[in-house]
Amino acid sequence: MPAPVLFVFSGLTQYVGAGLAVGLFATATATGVAWSRIAVASLLLLAVSRPWRLRWDAASLRAAAAFGVVLAAMNCTFYASLEHLPLGNAVAIEFLGPVLVGALTGRGVRERVAILLSLAGVTLLAGVTLQADGGLVGLVLVLAAAACWAGYILLGRVVSQQGPGLGALAVGMAVGALVFAPFFGASAVPLFVDPWLLLALVGIAVASSIVPYGIDQVVLRRLSSAQFAILLAIWPASAALVGAVVLQQVPGVAEVVGVVLVSAAIALTSRPGPTAPVAPEV
Repeated sequence: MPAPVLFVFSGLTQYVGAGLAVGLFATATATGVAWSRIAVASLLLLAVSRPWRLRWDAASLRAAAAFGVVLAAMNCTFYASLEHLPLGNAVAIEFLGPVLVGALTGRGVRERVAILLSLAGVTLLAGVTLQADGGLVGLVLVLAAAACWAGYILLGRVVSQQGPGLGALAVGMAVGALVFAPFFGASAVPLFVDPWLLLALVGIAVASSIVPYGIDQVVLRRLSSAQFAILLAIWPASAALVGAVVLQQVPGVAEVVGVVLVSAAIALTSRPGPTAPVAPEV
């Protein structure tokens, strides 16, 4: 399946998970919801992938652990930033992480132009304003999330090359959940004692963590880090298209231009050029 199609599917599941997560914010903090999502997803992935059956060396374990810690930090810092910044501003600023990866790892002018187009498109789609709501705390948090997103892409590519399967992802997410448990675990307790909230949490974990991060592992085996970073812009673009088709939310001029810019960036990366080696399928 083409990578852009996988990204669209991944983005749609993210939106489903986000819709479910909104209902939990009245019971737990945003960071508590983010942490509990990772914790539940790691348990489900461990049960399915059974990584203890694989052969691990020290380097592979270190890579998986570092990847998981960065993944958990990315989610928690971004959710925390939303308590201080408008969503549009936070989305656009966090996208600086993939932009940095694309700029530093791109192999030619085409990919660098594409990453600039995608940044402009995401900025328009996110509805960024010039308001300074949230101040320094929100800015620091979302910049930390952007740095973690960059690390997620680079470390995720290393982990994905360890072979097919979700064992490394399961181990990494479990480590990330354990590392951040002392900070956010207590605020998530109400979500685990109510059966209905726990069921919703399982749905969020599947839709917002297992499916998209699992797809990322597949795509990262096929593409370079720069190409992957550019394709991330599909998420806000597909959200705008879904809103127009399903919810009859007519996009404004800025949203239309944003979709066009993102589409142009994806078209540039789809043209033949140097690509990352593809890991053998088993």
